[in-house]
Amino acid sequence: MSESGTEYRDGNGFIAEVIRTDRRKTADIRVEDGAVSIVVPKHVSTEKIDQLLLNKRSWIKEKIALHREMRPPSNKVFVSGEAFPYLGRNYRLKILQGNFTPVRLVQGRLVVQVPKGSEQPHMVRNALVRWYKRQAEQKLAEKVDRYAPILGVVPNGVGIKTFKSRWGSCTAKGKLEFNWQIVMAPNRMVDYVVVHELCHLIRHDHSSLFWKEVARVMPEYGECREWLKVNGGGLRI
Repeated sequence: MSESGTEYRDGNGFIAEVIRTDRRKTADIRVEDGAVSIVVPKHVSTEKIDQLLLNKRSWIKEKIALHREMRPPSNKVFVSGEAFPYLGRNYRLKILQGNFTPVRLVQGRLVVQVPKGSEQPHMVRNALVRWYKRQAEQKLAEKVDRYAPILGVVPNGVGIKTFKSRWGSCTAKGKLEFNWQIVMAPNRMVDYVVVHELCHLIRHDHSSLFWKEVARVMPEYGECREWLKVNGGGLRI
């Protein structure tokens, strides 16, 4: 178990996050963005979880390998000293060796502890993806709470997703969904994406009236759009 209370199991070549819930009677293993999680009923033993992961190890490794092949190329090698952006600032990675502990931001460094071995870079990447997603959940919800009253709208929930070519979306039911990678951008760009999607609760198009709503809250939105067009492709790990 980590300091945050989140539980992890070492699957010999991958780390699985354990999600316990009262809403399930059976286990469900998921591989999303190359990161493994197992959703189980609340009182399942760690021994049972380890056995489930062992039984599905081949399938999990196949899914991880498939994700590596399909994800866009990145110049990251996941070693200590490498820089990763968060809200426009770069933070250096510090890798410790030992039993897995998730990424923490400590004194301006992204610190993670992972077992030694050939799979270490992939474990580090997956730990970083988890960290970015958690930051995105928190920061984007905070920004929605801040801007929604200004625009006079009430979204039907906020979610984090992995999109290939967009920063956010507003569903027909009024739920806002954001690409977690947007938190690598400067803070003002994140604000713009939030305002953009909130304005879709007023107008579900990109008409001149829609952009008028965006400009009401963010007159410089054009600069943010241009920044994301030019730099958005580099916001990935």
